[in-house]
Amino acid sequence: MIFTAMPPHSNNNYYNYISLRSLCLLVLAAVPLVSPSSSSSSELLGQNYGDLRLSSTANFPKLEAERLIRQLNLFPKHPFNRAVAVEESSAAGRLVERRFKISQLVAGGGDSDGTSLEDFGHHAGYYRLPRSKDARMFYFFFESRNKKEEDPVVIWLTGGPGCSSELALLYENGPFHISDNLSLVWNDFGWDKASNLIYVDQPIGTGFSYTSDSSDIRHDEDGVSNDLYDFLQAFFKEHPQYVKNDFFITGESYAGHYIPAFAARVHRGNKANEGIHINLKGFAMGNGLTNPWIQYAAYADYALDNGLISASDYKSINQMVPPCQEAIKLCGTDGDQACLSAYIVCTNIFNKIMDIAGQTNYYDIRKKCETDLCYDFSKMEKLLNEKSVRQALGVGNIDFVSCSSTVYEAMQSDWMKNLETGIPTLLEDGINLLVYAGEYDLICNWLGNSRWVHAMEWSGQKQFSASPTVSFVVDGTEAGLLKGHGPLSFLKVHDAGHMVPMDQPKASLEMLRRWMHGTLAAAETKDEVVPQ
Repeated sequence: MIFTAMPPHSNNNYYNYISLRSLCLLVLAAVPLVSPSSSSSSELLGQNYGDLRLSSTANFPKLEAERLIRQLNLFPKHPFNRAVAVEESSAAGRLVERRFKISQLVAGGGDSDGTSLEDFGHHAGYYRLPRSKDARMFYFFFESRNKKEEDPVVIWLTGGPGCSSELALLYENGPFHISDNLSLVWNDFGWDKASNLIYVDQPIGTGFSYTSDSSDIRHDEDGVSNDLYDFLQAFFKEHPQYVKNDFFITGESYAGHYIPAFAARVHRGNKANEGIHINLKGFAMGNGLTNPWIQYAAYADYALDNGLISASDYKSINQMVPPCQEAIKLCGTDGDQACLSAYIVCTNIFNKIMDIAGQTNYYDIRKKCETDLCYDFSKMEKLLNEKSVRQALGVGNIDFVSCSSTVYEAMQSDWMKNLETGIPTLLEDGINLLVYAGEYDLICNWLGNSRWVHAMEWSGQKQFSASPTVSFVVDGTEAGLLKGHGPLSFLKVHDAGHMVPMDQPKASLEMLRRWMHGTLAAAETKDEVVPQ
């Protein structure tokens, strides 16, 4: 997910308030203004671009993150998971994993096919990160409900930055969902129906992942991708039977940053013969934030097309785009301070749209947020903080931090960086990429994603742009519109918002299954999904 703050609707004096905007970005929050002595990027903040004058009373991003987390009805006890090591997770350089069983929480004790929980391998564990002082990364691993010996290994990363992947596990594409009484019921469309499925709590400080040293909190994609690569090396060492299986990286929202960096790190490790060769075949990003320069410029177009703003609003908001894009350019050349400045300047585009759109849920514009509540994920926190569940998972007394405001704040200078730049190399080497997006998500909308995919320079760019748009059909019904050439595919998913597997579980499972087997495309030609 990506969080982002909205101006208070009871106060029309919008420009005295800087806020976050983005489930695509765990939270796009405001940061303090930089000093007048800073580089050229800070000069952008002191200029008056009409509606872009920024207030010196901007809220601190961490406070905004906490408020936005509450909009999901989540109340983590700590800003990040700082704890003394669980005894059994202390071993360095290898996984400490246990097969867990919480059958009393699974309604019926089996899945819809009548298979007992006893027949499945459900694992949870910790890995002590070697490039840290004292960090432990927590993960779940679910063996495939289909053919575990043959099915691919898939890793899922939730965004934020700073939200636990258990959000996806329990509300989107995991083996089971939470019922109202906190029991677990089988998910007939869990992605473990087609893969051996891993969920990781990352970056460190998120979910059950923890450290006793705050210097282990990550600030950029190098730190994030190295941790994930080290974890994979340990995972395949512990589970050598899966080394030859195809491997895919998946996730959504701010994982549009994590995933390209992680895929590039795996590919680089393979080419350099580092450790175990990981059989990377592809990576998929759902409603992600990948190329901010293009995606922020698409906000007003998407909002106008969907009736969220008027033509006059559109004209005013588009005046904010050039300084935003200039700030993002400086982020690419000047580094962290310029990236913080770009975040401040560009966030106002989204905030202005939401000031007009009112209580519209920016993760799914078909819905409204009730007061300050957009989603209710509170059952996840209650379940995972129960003593019996923590004991079953082997986490001891570690509290579950659903979303970390500290992690979000630490990754702030990473948000406006362009992660598309490393993707062409992967495509040229035959690594497949699927970009998919629910059509009703505003924050990481399909239009902005389609634009950066089409604009990406690689050897197949012209052929991709010229390729026909076809129907993605599930059970005889069009579930989306698909465009693809060679290793690159783009899918606009119908009747879905930011969290496609939650809104369209069957279609998302079919999407994954077909994409992994190279059969995603259908035959019927439709109107183009080329962005205008």
